[in-house]
Amino acid sequence: MHPSIHAKERPNTPAIIMAGSGEVTTYAQLESRSNQGAQQFRALGLKPGDGIAIWMHNSSSFLEISWAAQRSGLYFTPISTHLTLAEAAYIIKDSGASLLVASPELPGVKELIAKGAAAEFGEQFNFFVDSESATLPSWPQAIIKQPAERISDETAGQYMVYSSGTTGKPKGVQLPLSGAPADQPLPFVAMQREQYGVSENSIYLSPAPLYHAAPLVFSMTVQSIGGCVVICEKFEPVALLNAIERFKVTHMQMVPTMFVRLLKLPESQRSGVDCSSLECVIHAAAPCPVPIKQQMIDWWGPILYEYYGGSEGNGATYITSEEWLKKPGSVGRAQWGILHICNEEGDELPAGEQGAVYFEGGFDFKYKNDEAKTKDARNPKHPSWSTLGDVGYLDDDGYLFLTDRKSFMIISGGVNIYPQEIENILTVHPKVMDVAVFGVPNAEFGEEVKAVIQPLNWSEAGDDLAAELMAYCRAQLSAIKCPRSIDFDAALPRMDNGKLYKKGLRDRYWQVRA
Repeated sequence: MHPSIHAKERPNTPAIIMAGSGEVTTYAQLESRSNQGAQQFRALGLKPGDGIAIWMHNSSSFLEISWAAQRSGLYFTPISTHLTLAEAAYIIKDSGASLLVASPELPGVKELIAKGAAAEFGEQFNFFVDSESATLPSWPQAIIKQPAERISDETAGQYMVYSSGTTGKPKGVQLPLSGAPADQPLPFVAMQREQYGVSENSIYLSPAPLYHAAPLVFSMTVQSIGGCVVICEKFEPVALLNAIERFKVTHMQMVPTMFVRLLKLPESQRSGVDCSSLECVIHAAAPCPVPIKQQMIDWWGPILYEYYGGSEGNGATYITSEEWLKKPGSVGRAQWGILHICNEEGDELPAGEQGAVYFEGGFDFKYKNDEAKTKDARNPKHPSWSTLGDVGYLDDDGYLFLTDRKSFMIISGGVNIYPQEIENILTVHPKVMDVAVFGVPNAEFGEEVKAVIQPLNWSEAGDDLAAELMAYCRAQLSAIKCPRSIDFDAALPRMDNGKLYKKGLRDRYWQVRA
């Protein structure tokens, strides 16, 4: 259950295929390059418990570096390619990373090169670019000088991801190192085998950036099992469908915004692609509107599997398509840990009542360098219960229905309004590509509901479309939940993991009031 084993038994089997270029990395090559990377870490003085950062576009070397860190006992922190140098530097410093490998073409990396890594991080910091550069420290050129044998003190490392910062500064989720051998099976191997049917014959397509937790962890877990990981350089709906057909993809993980983009394609583009090889499509990370998921099941069949959880590993739910069709809108029952719904005081609520979603029995995580955030995630009366900040309720059968994130709740005239319900309705309108709903200042009620719409066709943005969408809402929602006003934006700040950076949108309106 480790790439090193598959490299011995099936050395020429593809471990990685880049969807766009078709570039193949075999298990033998993955083993050799990750060993050389581990040797380089040790040559630079990095020891178990130290950290590195990866600021790169999707590439085969992203996984090679991750496996090198995993077998060296290091924490490895991926960083979003959309961040500025200041934002990335905050994560690098906060994580305690002493080495960075980066794509040289990123704007923030160009700025770092011009400024000098030593000026930003200190003389002892190690900086490499992922290219065959003659003028900059090159990671490929550095590791090629290292032996391809395993280091003598292999031990299991651990990813340390940072939240997307949709409600504040990113938080680093730090899980304890196990101290186990590097080739001990990863925690999610059994789950992928049993729930999703992943095997050494699986072809897993990863359409999202590897700097997000789920794409990185799922890809590495598939490689632990011995399957092939096909990596999209970036998500593009037509290219995704073509990759499914070309590589005969069996497994894939997506986010709801990807479903929306696929369903907005002309029927001729969708129906002309053979997706019959698909056995399992996993989705998570953001709420999926009921009509969108229903359309995907109608298209691909009952092969959609949903989970709810976070990088914190404090618990998770799981639901199959068959269950979901009986419980539309649910994210499933507790699969890992015990679910509790609690009020503000920390008391447990009965079935059907909304409150904060807590898990009991998962990993005992902490947010690095932030004891206050770690404490805030714990139930005030049951400190072993922890929350990701979401609100929801359980039905009588123990199925969880998420309402929204607590921090996004709108309080208008003393009434709690959850934007997710409104967003789910507007998303399925044929003229809407994306939507964000949040509260804006209201002198009488404190807050009122605002919707910002990314239209399918920008030329339609205007008063007529706003009136049409408001009427569409009024036909399905009570008046207090409907947007009081609608603005338009050419592109909403949605992360590649499907999460909407709503704080930035909301701040525009509250800053005006301030």
